[in-house]
Amino acid sequence: MMGGYGSGMGWTGMYWLLLIVGVLLLAGLGIWFFSAARRRGGPTGSPDGGGSGPAGSVGTPREILDERFARGELTAEEYHERLRTLKGDN
Repeated sequence: MMGGYGSGMGWTGMYWLLLIVGVLLLAGLGIWFFSAARRRGGPTGSPDGGGSGPAGSVGTPREILDERFARGELTAEEYHERLRTLKGDN
């Protein structure tokens, strides 16, 4: 009695399962893509999303010099020497 309809129920369940898995996979890929773009600097150019220039911009030479000094990459003497060079007071 089922008239041949009983065997098709397994395929319907498989269709819905694959559909749900596909939607979850697309959502996961979307989240990964946008979070990776944010880590690379995203549309604002800085990892925190608050940059002042377009993507990939690093700032003015003075800003870079200030950041390097703040991180301790330069001594005070090196900082002032490079600052004078930037200003053109050689």
